[in-house]
Amino acid sequence: MDSFSAVYDRLRRHNRGRYALLAGCCFFSVLLITAYVSMMRSPTILAVLPEGGDSRKQVMMIFVLAVLGCAVFTTYAAGLFFRQKSWETGIFLALGASRRQLKRELRKELAVLSIGACGLGALLGAPLAWCLWQVFRALVVDTQEMGLRFDPQAMGYALAFAVYVTAMLFFQGSRSVGRTDIMDVVHESHKSEPVRAVPRWYGWLGIVLLAAGGFLGYIVPSFCVQVFHWYAPGGLTAIFYLPALVGLYMLLLHTVANGWGGRRHRYRDIISVSMMKFQGRQTVRNMLVMTVLLAGAYFASFYAPMLGTSSTMSIDARPVDYAYHFRADQDLPVGDEVRDMAEDYGVEITFYVQAPMARLGVDGERQVETEGPLGTTWESVYYKLLQSELFLSESAYRALTGNTVELEPGEMAAILDATGSNQGVFDGTATQVTNVCTGESWDMTLTESLRHDLLFGHYVLDDADFTAMTAGLSDEWREEMVFFNVRDCASSYEFAKALFHRIVDRSGPEVEQFDSWDPILREIERKEQGYYFLDREHLQESGLPGIDYEQRDSSEFRLYWQYMPKFRVLDQADFVKTMAVFLMLFIFIAIVCFAAVVVIAFTRSLTIAITNRPVYDDLRRMGAPAAYLNRSAASQVRRVFLVPTVAGTSLIFAFYTMILYFNDNRFTLSEVLGLRNCLALAVLISLGLYGVYRLTRRSAAKILGL
Repeated sequence: MDSFSAVYDRLRRHNRGRYALLAGCCFFSVLLITAYVSMMRSPTILAVLPEGGDSRKQVMMIFVLAVLGCAVFTTYAAGLFFRQKSWETGIFLALGASRRQLKRELRKELAVLSIGACGLGALLGAPLAWCLWQVFRALVVDTQEMGLRFDPQAMGYALAFAVYVTAMLFFQGSRSVGRTDIMDVVHESHKSEPVRAVPRWYGWLGIVLLAAGGFLGYIVPSFCVQVFHWYAPGGLTAIFYLPALVGLYMLLLHTVANGWGGRRHRYRDIISVSMMKFQGRQTVRNMLVMTVLLAGAYFASFYAPMLGTSSTMSIDARPVDYAYHFRADQDLPVGDEVRDMAEDYGVEITFYVQAPMARLGVDGERQVETEGPLGTTWESVYYKLLQSELFLSESAYRALTGNTVELEPGEMAAILDATGSNQGVFDGTATQVTNVCTGESWDMTLTESLRHDLLFGHYVLDDADFTAMTAGLSDEWREEMVFFNVRDCASSYEFAKALFHRIVDRSGPEVEQFDSWDPILREIERKEQGYYFLDREHLQESGLPGIDYEQRDSSEFRLYWQYMPKFRVLDQADFVKTMAVFLMLFIFIAIVCFAAVVVIAFTRSLTIAITNRPVYDDLRRMGAPAAYLNRSAASQVRRVFLVPTVAGTSLIFAFYTMILYFNDNRFTLSEVLGLRNCLALAVLISLGLYGVYRLTRRSAAKILGL
């Protein structure tokens, strides 16, 4: 070795484990973020996640958590690397090497490490997402719309994160070499970040702050909208979640410093607890990241059981097997044609009824938004003619449901779902009804609401009123509703599929619309804004997908077509196919977050073991039995795994429960059963994490020579 570079290179090879650990952390973080953003920004995903919808907001929220978690993780890994490297840096300085030489060598190796690790992570992120997606398609469901496509612009997010990691490495490296006191540099690797005395009330106060922050963070945005008529910026309302973050930190700090065993066992694990305290701040930061990532992972993983439970119960509870409606100007199969089709497929129809409906205009209030310097505000504006709704007569309602309703002239009843909920989409408060073709209006009185899942969102009128109000309506404002049952519904899938395709094939382009498309609201929007956001022309100009008969098996079509039939056997059999993209997206997100948690926990546990190895060697020489040393090591690893798992699982389960309750200030049976399934899933995932903990504990014991 005849040069400084050669000596530096020899030391690098000797300490290649440290470099491999740092490179692995950087690679893994960039890989996960790239895979996540490749999926999140994929046109395949965006096509089924409505702009501004809850699903897209949830995906973005978990992405922010993942970015924060991976950023903190890589920053910690870099700090640990430079602290361990400080000893050799100090020796070089003591032997006369200049800081300029050290910086030059350090920059070269950081350039290779960061470009190699981050670049490889960015390159493999999209292929990882694609491979996982293909596994889902092979094992779960494969539909035409599940062909995964990537948006090249998504790489901008991944590159931004890679740039952050690279810049952070260079900053910390330059700072570590730039220290002025050589002895401080030499002893840096032996310094710890102990947790100072933590009062025991930190734990209970942390729980209170955690609960208060979660409640305020969720409630405040709705409070601003309902009370102040103000859509506060997301960054502003997010501040109210900060008490939850502070509370979580205090809770973890108390757990590491004091534990929850009280004073009864304070001497039993005094050595392991003391060792944890000496790396306390580092450990707490890692546990905080793990807890946040676990919360995001569980939030994503709860999507499938909640959706599956509610959908299954809703489909099973339908009062009839087959239901569909259509405009009177459409030539759709009804009556004898349906019976003939059923006979061809060996299906026996046991009950069949067809009843007329009409689309009439109703009054109501509409939120008119105004952009301002502090965000968007809104005010309610009353419209005598706001939108259209479907109306039935008393006799039609009786024929369809078998239930009798007695209405007086001038009265009408709104139909809610079977649980009595308006599902947040149907006001059912109209007081004036208008025949759009004749322009005649009637003031009406609402009576007690009715309940029926398949007629949800409709109104019922007195027979005489229905006749008078629908006089003069053209066929485009008239509709027909068809209900029928079959003898063996479970074996009628082929018939249901054939009938569905015939209905779509016979439907004209004028009804190729979203379920929220409304002819009256369309005229209001065109008059006030110059366009209607659901018009096909506007959707095409905006690059948004619309309803397309050629894509009748897609999630977009089956979930949002205005005249989508409700066939029990078809919806049951094709549920996974219809919701495939949603399910696979959230499963993918959960896997990414859980993988990050496992890597962080494993890395931190082994780091603790490596740092404390001299202490265990001394304890062994002092005569400490192997059983005690094993129990001590297991205690440290257990805290790294157990505390974030318990905190993250209980935190998100409580938060999820709160969201379900405040949706309509109650719990429905499907929500209760869905929460039960989510709890069962959490138990299974916790068992998986326990398996990782056992593996990590054995690895730590091997490092310690136990």
